[in-house]
Amino acid sequence: MSELALLGGRAAKSKRFPVWPQYDERERRALQEVLESRVWWRTPGTKTLKFEQEYAAYHQAKHGIAVTNGTAAIEVVMAALEIGWGDEVIVPDFTFVATASAVLFAGAMPVMVDIRPDTYCIDPDLVEAAITPRTRAIIAVHLGGHPADLDRLTAIAAKHNLALVEDSAHAHASEWCGRRIGTFGKAGTFSFQASKLMTAGEGGMIITNDDEVERRARSAHDCGRLPGEWFYAHFLYGSNYRLSEWQGAVLSAQLSRLDEQTALRGKNACLLDKLLGEIPGITPQALDPRCTRNGHYAYIFHYDKSAFAGVPTKRFIEALVAEGIPNQASYPPVHELAVFQSGEYRKRLGQEQAKQEHAFLKQDYPNTARGAWETVWIPQYALLGDEADMHEIAAAIKKIQQNAKDLL
Repeated sequence: MSELALLGGRAAKSKRFPVWPQYDERERRALQEVLESRVWWRTPGTKTLKFEQEYAAYHQAKHGIAVTNGTAAIEVVMAALEIGWGDEVIVPDFTFVATASAVLFAGAMPVMVDIRPDTYCIDPDLVEAAITPRTRAIIAVHLGGHPADLDRLTAIAAKHNLALVEDSAHAHASEWCGRRIGTFGKAGTFSFQASKLMTAGEGGMIITNDDEVERRARSAHDCGRLPGEWFYAHFLYGSNYRLSEWQGAVLSAQLSRLDEQTALRGKNACLLDKLLGEIPGITPQALDPRCTRNGHYAYIFHYDKSAFAGVPTKRFIEALVAEGIPNQASYPPVHELAVFQSGEYRKRLGQEQAKQEHAFLKQDYPNTARGAWETVWIPQYALLGDEADMHEIAAAIKKIQQNAKDLL
């Protein structure tokens, strides 16, 4: 019998990773306070307002607007920037679909570009090459918690008079050159979905230092209202993206432990970088020296099947999960999704733009393909374990390598 757990052997992981989500008396007390207040709606409430202020301050931002989810956060920012028909927004091809679908929701064209091969973040050289007279904004995704090259991207945005938006769904507490991400451009957006670094099941946040962006975004998230005006006066485009008092209360409690958890994730990720970096065929996501803090939504590494007897990535992941190491699926290339390949996306565009040929459908994205099909993502809660957990992750991968032929 093979030693591999997938084939009947004993699993390499001997103890469980920490559970997620995590909570304690802070969440219990916060929810009880909302329950007993009978003020469950954000508009007359204080919990979500308090969380907005706390979260913005934590990320060194002037304004915070809490919304229903991370996708909604990008949609609201598109509305605040008045992006619409005929416009183009540059996005990475390696991201969750929401980065692109939020642009389509605004009626604009998401223009995909490839990523860097080391950090898996958007390639600034390709961003600049993709700019046309129709380009209005760039959305940079801080993939896995590692910031995109904010030095280059802010310079490109300034040079071409474009709005830079930071999709920070993976990057709570991440830093670039000692500064928290989210305010390098016009706005930063965050997600509090269940897998994220802090969560209320769902939820999102917009942060900005731009007063006009804040005014328009706050109006867009609240049915077009404006602060200080009559409740039934509606001035701008808007919908109902408001976050509830329940979620605001929970997220304030979650924020109170973010620093401690981020430090632990960072410590364990550094150990994994060392341990896995010694295994032939395993290459951890690069750490740019300007990334002074990586929130680590996931621990990402490249898997070279040639060092594992040619075992495909999917089969390697199956073996790793059987050994007791959790996996989080990588993203497929955005341009390959059915909504784009079928032409369905054209229904969201203006008539002229919808009829045009779109080069992004025919381009090659070699680094995105490598990231999508050759990387392994260990979810963030595994990084909340101890040193023994990290050594067991490395031991599991070494075990699979030593017995890789059994998987063929």
